[in-house]
Amino acid sequence: MTPQHAPPHHPPRPTRPARPARRRSPVQAGERGSTSIQMVLLLPALFAVMFLGMQAALSYHARTIALAAASEGARAAAAEHGTTTTGTQAAASYLADTGGDALTGTTISAKRTPTAATVSVAGVALSVLPGWSPAITASATVPVERLT
Repeated sequence: MTPQHAPPHHPPRPTRPARPARRRSPVQAGERGSTSIQMVLLLPALFAVMFLGMQAALSYHARTIALAAASEGARAAAAEHGTTTTGTQAAASYLADTGGDALTGTTISAKRTPTAATVSVAGVALSVLPGWSPAITASATVPVERLT
């Protein structure tokens, strides 16, 4: 052979030790696809817990708004020259300013005696769960301002 026709010289490649064939145990072979089944079963439960938490937060928010509106109305009705009409108007004004759509279908009632004024606010909280509309009721009672 002449140097022109000699095969090119390549450095030898490092050889790796042969890996033994990977065998699955009988348990692993039978669990194939189990992750998909677990997700199908657990994902709806996870979403249910998440939506229940969100619904609880929306109901709490609506209850807080209703209680604040009732307190505002009771304060107005308990003023020295306050009436049940001023109490319901103050509660309705508070709901219009802060309620948004967190509390809908509201009804406001007021009662004033010589010693106390009570305003009640009822409505329906915003719902993320289909077919369920949580009813919210809150009332506040304040002593009437009077000269003694």
